[in-house]
Amino acid sequence: MKNGFSIERRLVGAWYADSPWLLLLAPLSWLFGYLAQKRRARLQRRFQGRCYSVPVVVVGNISVGGSGKTPLVIALVKALAEQGLKAGVVSRGYGGMTTDYPLSVRADTGATESGDEPLLIARETAQFDCPVIVDPDRSRAVEYLLKTYSVDVVLTDDGLQHYRLHRDVEIAVVDAARGLGNQRLLPAGPLREPLQRLNEVDFVVANGVGDTAVDVDMQVKLQPKGFRNLADGREIAPEHWAEGSAVNAVAAIGHPQRFAATLESLGLEVSLHPKDDHQPLEANDLSFDDMKPVIITAKDAVKLVDPAPDNLWVLDIEASLPSQFVDQLLLRLKSFEGPGI
Repeated sequence: MKNGFSIERRLVGAWYADSPWLLLLAPLSWLFGYLAQKRRARLQRRFQGRCYSVPVVVVGNISVGGSGKTPLVIALVKALAEQGLKAGVVSRGYGGMTTDYPLSVRADTGATESGDEPLLIARETAQFDCPVIVDPDRSRAVEYLLKTYSVDVVLTDDGLQHYRLHRDVEIAVVDAARGLGNQRLLPAGPLREPLQRLNEVDFVVANGVGDTAVDVDMQVKLQPKGFRNLADGREIAPEHWAEGSAVNAVAAIGHPQRFAATLESLGLEVSLHPKDDHQPLEANDLSFDDMKPVIITAKDAVKLVDPAPDNLWVLDIEASLPSQFVDQLLLRLKSFEGPGI
């Protein structure tokens, strides 16, 4: 596999390798932790307890980088729909450049407006009539969603540290494959909040299998659904892949190695070309001299503007939710006591 050499990727690599030079940043981490604690206390005193008309479920994490939040949100929308509950989603819309907030995201919205993750959610949940609202002010996004649409529950994609937003249920997602790095706060480590924060959430969900070094309530797995050719729309089940075992994988996500590992689990020989999280992909990012098939993530696929070459494929995945997790979440939602209840 090839390694990325951006500053972002170097820093992430240092966090998860616990490089000794990070100790130089320890004083900044102490300051960050102190200021974050003060901020949280101030905002929670002001906003927590100001319930909305429906329960709000925050799906987030305490670390920087991808942990599998977005696939979990999509899976939750589907699971709630199966129980007769209509969900709406709000998101920060990282990477989107619109100034027209709140923004209702549709399947044909441009990723440059909404950001890649909200657009992916909108496309994957369109069959459930799930509204997706983008706004850096998630509280405003929830208020707009509830005024404009009729939903039974609001899910937020990320936002665990957005304490201006009242929440009724908190779900923290941990990448089981790489855990929480050196478990230090930013900038000496990947943590946005201390490890003890996981003791306060309703559910700690591990994405995948591995030694997370923390207690988890549930494990979910991202399972490959199939390959989809972006030029002609062909779909191939993983077990029927016959385009060649050696492939190039391009991933602009928080943990590209997880994508490569998924492809390798399907029997492919992977040359990984990692990019920074949310980075738009251009034609030269997807062109290689070896003519091997090029495979990207669904999150990256929604950002493509240039015409897709014939050898470009996307690996579609879905999160598998344990039934007991859904049952316990439903119990939490049924205990909701909103305004006037």
